[in-house]
Amino acid sequence: MDKIIADFVAATHRALAAGFDLVEIHAAHGYLLHEFLSPLSNQRTDQYGGSFENRARFPLEVVKAVRATWPQHLPLFVRISATDWAPESLGASWDLSQSVAFSKLLKRANVDLVDVSTGGNHPAQQIPVGSGYQVHHSDAIRREAGIPTAAVGMITEPAQADQIIRTSQADLILLARELLRNPYWPLHAAAVLHQSTTWPVQYLRSARGKTEPRQPVTTPGA
Repeated sequence: MDKIIADFVAATHRALAAGFDLVEIHAAHGYLLHEFLSPLSNQRTDQYGGSFENRARFPLEVVKAVRATWPQHLPLFVRISATDWAPESLGASWDLSQSVAFSKLLKRANVDLVDVSTGGNHPAQQIPVGSGYQVHHSDAIRREAGIPTAAVGMITEPAQADQIIRTSQADLILLARELLRNPYWPLHAAAVLHQSTTWPVQYLRSARGKTEPRQPVTTPGA
């Protein structure tokens, strides 16, 4: 376990050396830190298993070690699965109320944002997949834990994303599959929502209306 923490720290150093402006710790989808959090997968009987406080202990140790390594002026995100979507027949599992409690601890550990996903920890999960099906988890964590959140999952339309932000259900929208289908989704969304945005200089000639060339990104606080 000490080596795993050291590996996270080493990865953080590499990200910083490579010039990244943001890092995210993956504690969702059945990966190791999620396995510690969920009573479905955590069967330990020592100080790292059993109670919520014990199950959250190792993920928090990782988070605190990364935060101590990553510059304070650069954002640190943590991705969580807000629920295991596990049937009650399996017994105790990870759920939204525990996610809220864990997010409060993440806030105290100076995490800047919780990336709210769900599931991935048990093959019997029952996920009601549909348009924006995880947004209400982001909304609850944002309100109850008092920490910025990102909404993900089946968010495909510009108006849908805009409505989530405007109604304060999340602070960011994170896209995955939709960007694989359409890498220029943000540019098209800006046009649909009548917002001005910059374009990569290589594609500027194809932009409609008055569009400014994109400028190089500068590191915040650098």
